[in-house]
Amino acid sequence: MQDIEPFYNWRDLYIAAEDDRSPFFGREYSEFEYSNTIYNFYIHPQWDYIGSSTLYIKVVYCDYDSGFAIIELIGEWNDCINNDIMTLKRDIIDEMIPQGINKFILIGENVLNFHSSDDCYYQEWYEDVQDEGWICAVNFRKHVEEEFCKSNIDYNIIFGGKLDELNWRKFRPNDLFSLVENEIKHRLGVAF
Repeated sequence: MQDIEPFYNWRDLYIAAEDDRSPFFGREYSEFEYSNTIYNFYIHPQWDYIGSSTLYIKVVYCDYDSGFAIIELIGEWNDCINNDIMTLKRDIIDEMIPQGINKFILIGENVLNFHSSDDCYYQEWYEDVQDEGWICAVNFRKHVEEEFCKSNIDYNIIFGGKLDELNWRKFRPNDLFSLVENEIKHRLGVAF
């Protein structure tokens, strides 16, 4: 796990630690000192600690004019024990929404497991953005998506289909956003 870095090819366009509107503004990172772990496995120091012992994230891109953020995740998403969604919602998402972010692309290929609790925070997040925004999960593993469905999170987060096999790294962030938004419009049959 220590070799899995957050996506860095967009660093010429955006760095959360240098964005004064970001929850991670001013954060400093080491390239050599590994201190964060998930179940005793060290992870790359570029991942951001959000208060969970099992889930780390990286805001890899944020566009305030278009109102979207791309967030990469790693680890185990555990709402049952750690209430990770509460931590994510209160400490990160609730800081981004007042800044005009209402469309969220969650990259989940490095989320190994999901353990649900209830859907209250997902529902709240959805209600916070539903007028003009959405929450989308890209490249989550099938068993994680199955758990999303069992927990009724699929009412609040859009995933599956073309979003499961999206080679998102080959796109620039605005192109990825357009692709995802067009897929969402197609599914919902609405215009934003």
